[in-house]
Amino acid sequence: MKPGNIHVPEDCRAISEVLQRIGDKWSVLVVGQLADGPLRFSEIRRAIGSISQRMLTLTLRGLERDGLVTRTVHATVPPRVDYELTDLGRTLRDPIIALADWARRNRPRIAKARARFDSASER
Repeated sequence: MKPGNIHVPEDCRAISEVLQRIGDKWSVLVVGQLADGPLRFSEIRRAIGSISQRMLTLTLRGLERDGLVTRTVHATVPPRVDYELTDLGRTLRDPIIALADWARRNRPRIAKARARFDSASER
């Protein structure tokens, strides 16, 4: 949507729904980990570190449901399960990297702005 366009509630709901999925902390981190190729569940969990098994499971299921990740079960003993970005999921790589770069570059400016705001709010 561009400024000046007529507000369309269905568009707003659709955009919000998609942004909820791809904008949450864990989805961003999972997509980032899978950007270089398929990984096993344990590899993703180890790479992220602070994510619980349950949260990783829920995140992967949500990403799979939205068509961003595929889950492949290999018939081995024990079974091996790989997760990989789909073509659609790979289109998220550049925007996520750009957003992460922006956050890193602007973190000091945001910290200063917060400090100024908090200082003014205390008066």
